[in-house]
Amino acid sequence: MIRGCHTALITPFKDDAVEYEDLGNLVDFQIKNGISGILAVGTTGESPSLTWDEHNKVIEFIARKTRNKCVCIAGTGSNNTSEALAATKHAVDTGVDAVLLVDPYYNGPSSLEIRREYIGPIARAFPDIRIIPYIIPGRTGTQLLPEDLGLLSKEFGNVNTVKEATGDLENMKRTRICCGSAFTILSGDDSITYEMMTDPHIMAGGVISVASNIAPRAVSEMVRLLNERDRKAARRLMTALTPLFDIVTVKTIEKTPFGNVVCRARNPLATKVLMSILGMPSGGCRRPLGKITKNGLETILDASRKIQANNPEIFEPVSEFFGISIDDRLNSPSNWKGLYYEDY
Repeated sequence: MIRGCHTALITPFKDDAVEYEDLGNLVDFQIKNGISGILAVGTTGESPSLTWDEHNKVIEFIARKTRNKCVCIAGTGSNNTSEALAATKHAVDTGVDAVLLVDPYYNGPSSLEIRREYIGPIARAFPDIRIIPYIIPGRTGTQLLPEDLGLLSKEFGNVNTVKEATGDLENMKRTRICCGSAFTILSGDDSITYEMMTDPHIMAGGVISVASNIAPRAVSEMVRLLNERDRKAARRLMTALTPLFDIVTVKTIEKTPFGNVVCRARNPLATKVLMSILGMPSGGCRRPLGKITKNGLETILDASRKIQANNPEIFEPVSEFFGISIDDRLNSPSNWKGLYYEDY
């Protein structure tokens, strides 16, 4: 079973190319701080803007770095089943422990089609690797439903886990009914992991986390405490981590000559901005993702300063591993130069 806290790792860039030395340092940082596993090239790793050659090389690199140290999950999903089959074969040959298959985006197959023409064929072709469907309709525009997930879990022994990012607790409860008590539900949303793991009708077993890119020790500890049923201690950690969870996506109101607009900086932009501020290797995002707005930057800084003031232990592993002063990084404007748009 794949339980615990798994980091959806960012992909660091330098001059728009994957920076493997930095990637290796990030993997080492995660492992040192108790992560259960690492997801290579999920959405947080900017899979939509990596070439398949880059995609495969990153998976190979992370699989080697994590072997016998923690679980390695490879993002091999596509909106093209042939591509997903080829990517999964490569990942299996590389020696990963599981693959993550996001619902096919844009072309919008029905749940029935996702089951019969996508997840099913891949699960059948690779019976010895764990297949983890990734349900995130807000990104894909389609959704594998609990009923079809239940049918998959009954037909294929290797479909026994799901990454749930619908944000819909009723959908998760239905998944538990359809898939049974032995099936593993992993949170795909840091902000509701606590609720998913404590709800007796969901009983999530962990999280594939974005926030753990920055706070692997704290997020891992929260999940461990929840799996051990120590809710009081887990609640304290969740409260301390909430400002970080709240900036996975940053939403601001921006003024334009035509009126106010909502600007939504989606994952991994805000995470990479904060990592850069803190002095962690990250690089910018691949286009069409760009920069944060100035208001967005202030939102990130306010949240981070709140954590540092109230719970400095959250950022302590970053300071220890990368040899930096968190207070200096959060209060010196030179550390966030070039990270945001000067105007809208």
